[in-house]
Amino acid sequence: MNDTLIQFVKAKRKALGLIQLELADRAGLGLRFIRELEQGKQTLRLDKVNQVMALFGHRMEPAPFRKEIGNEKS
Repeated sequence: MNDTLIQFVKAKRKALGLIQLELADRAGLGLRFIRELEQGKQTLRLDKVNQVMALFGHRMEPAPFRKEIGNEKS
């Protein structure tokens, strides 16, 4: 999982004064999912990540990290 996402979620949760269980309750998710998200589990359901992100007025979207394959020079 992306460190930026982990840091974002932790910072937002702490800024709101929430413990992980409270964040889980507000997002309608289990505590285990929040723990796994904040610990950087590599495989998480995107719909559930977006449930958490929605509480902070955000969502996960595609973001470029390298050139598109079709744009590379031979």
